[in-house]
Amino acid sequence: MTREVFPPLLLLLVLLLPLFGASQRCLQDPVSAYRFTGTVCRLTHPAAVVLNEKTTKVIEAAFQHAKYPSVKGEKSLLFVGRVTYGLENLEIHNLSIGRSAFELRAGEGIAMEISNVSAIFRGTIQYGYGSWLVNLGHSIDFEVDSQIDLGINPKLYCGKGKVAADTSDCYLNFHKLHLHLQGDKEPNWLKKLFTDFITFTVKLVVKGQICKEINKVANILADFIQDTAEDFLSDGDISVDIGITTAPVITANYIESYHKGLTKYNKTTAVISDSAFHPSHLTENRMLYFWLSDQVLNPLVTAAHQDGRFQLNITGAEITVSTQTVTFLHLETVLLSVTFSENGNFRSDASLDEVQSEFIREAVEKIGVPKVLSVLEVEITRVLDKQGTNLFDIENPEVLPRDGFVVIQMDFGFPHHLLVQFLKRTLQ
Repeated sequence: MTREVFPPLLLLLVLLLPLFGASQRCLQDPVSAYRFTGTVCRLTHPAAVVLNEKTTKVIEAAFQHAKYPSVKGEKSLLFVGRVTYGLENLEIHNLSIGRSAFELRAGEGIAMEISNVSAIFRGTIQYGYGSWLVNLGHSIDFEVDSQIDLGINPKLYCGKGKVAADTSDCYLNFHKLHLHLQGDKEPNWLKKLFTDFITFTVKLVVKGQICKEINKVANILADFIQDTAEDFLSDGDISVDIGITTAPVITANYIESYHKGLTKYNKTTAVISDSAFHPSHLTENRMLYFWLSDQVLNPLVTAAHQDGRFQLNITGAEITVSTQTVTFLHLETVLLSVTFSENGNFRSDASLDEVQSEFIREAVEKIGVPKVLSVLEVEITRVLDKQGTNLFDIENPEVLPRDGFVVIQMDFGFPHHLLVQFLKRTLQ
């Protein structure tokens, strides 16, 4: 079939379909999971480049949101006795990030490097020293001017039926740590002691807390995306199970995830057991691809019909072939009954004669179908805009109908509104 530009209907309906959702256990082998997969999302390298442009904002959120614990130490010095000290109220200021780079590593994960992270850490040193003759207690504020490179190698896996990221492979390289003591009036030996202590402590504490916070922010991001997807795909009694069927696959050119896409309506759930997906169905020419089985679309449309979503009254004045009125129509998988009447209502059934059936056919083809299409696009677009799809910067979307499935492909700009919402939630 020829391809056609697709208006913001089905495309936007499934825009968030492959994100996150609840499901049962995943299969270890992707090939074995294909037959249970109703929806596939392929994010190509150019799309990852666009998303990476805002990675620095998420990293900034991790640095700013991190809570740095107090740390205490103790040392015995000749002629001075025991020196105790503690680092408290450590905060980050003047944060700036140079650039972010990434690499998709086939069969491994994603390698990310955040370079030229400049920050000033401020805090207070509580210390005391003395001997059996004297015991003094003091406090002094300090600043540490730092320059850091950050590396993260997240792995994507199936965690409780959803896409999850393991960010434990995280490291920090400190290129500069320069200590400034307020007033700078302390004895040289004490400044040397504090320099060693603070330098060691800041490296240890910052590394541990930043890597921990990155993992935390990743979980917040996962929850945020899941909430967004669930809100988008839930309307009344209709929802979609978008849990993954197997772990995502990463190649040098794309990231691909596999999802159930099971329609839920009135406490019933659709079943997919013989899906026809194969990776060769998708290319790498566009930024984002959605593969949708007919076994996803048919139950979804049927549920919408059963829920009374697709109803349209066409008055007698709009029908030129007769004074009768068509109130419901039938269009492919959209199941619509037909009613026409002179003085009341008359529903189509097996008792219709040939003339009546021919009238219905003509009315549906010449008047009903064009009318339904004109109204359907406007109404579905209105509903999708209510769900927030009008906020996405989608470019040149296309739909490619195939035998048993549909491929939707597009380019896109970064969804700034989602980033703003996420950062607001993260920094609360």
